[in-house]
Amino acid sequence: MAIRIITKATKDNLTAKSHWWGFPDLPEGIDFPTIPQQAYNKETDLLTFICQIKLEDIIPYNSESQLPHQGMLYFFAALDYFLGDTDAYCGPIGFWPENSFKIIYTPQTNELHTHKVIWPDGTDACLPAELMLFELTGESECNHKLLGIPYFDEVRNNAPKYISLLQIDEDERWGLRFYDCGMLNFLISKEDLEARRFDKAKLYFHSL
Repeated sequence: MAIRIITKATKDNLTAKSHWWGFPDLPEGIDFPTIPQQAYNKETDLLTFICQIKLEDIIPYNSESQLPHQGMLYFFAALDYFLGDTDAYCGPIGFWPENSFKIIYTPQTNELHTHKVIWPDGTDACLPAELMLFELTGESECNHKLLGIPYFDEVRNNAPKYISLLQIDEDERWGLRFYDCGMLNFLISKEDLEARRFDKAKLYFHSL
């Protein structure tokens, strides 16, 4: 089974809680990940913060203990182009370069610091944070989900030894579009997941 992620707009304070978009709440000493300048021949830019998951929230759905039962898991990737910024980096179909995404895991859930990014006009450089709710779903389902296997056969065929750590689907509410019915999958082997080697994960982009 996999864990479906349901997002919900809210005015509640989501600091140190599971949320999609918004700003990451990171421990002291961990910086907001960036895209290196030399990688894409442009100014250094921040990776897009996608979500943070308080792992205690998914214990009821994580019966096989594939993920830790404590701590925070953060996902970042170069998604600005697919959110409408046509001047931003655009990742290729297939596997993305290692420096175009990042997963951070920390066992720490307290004394976190919100990394806010503000545009010169004073507005937030992100979409509003949304509450994350969870429910069990089929392992090969579409939608946003944790664990299971990728929805598209092509992804499974090109990465047969990997499971989908996080699957990201298109969402009209956010203006998030991956060309034509595309998806992103953060992939990880079962061995690396068991050993908590999240730095070994890969990112695969598929679009019809």
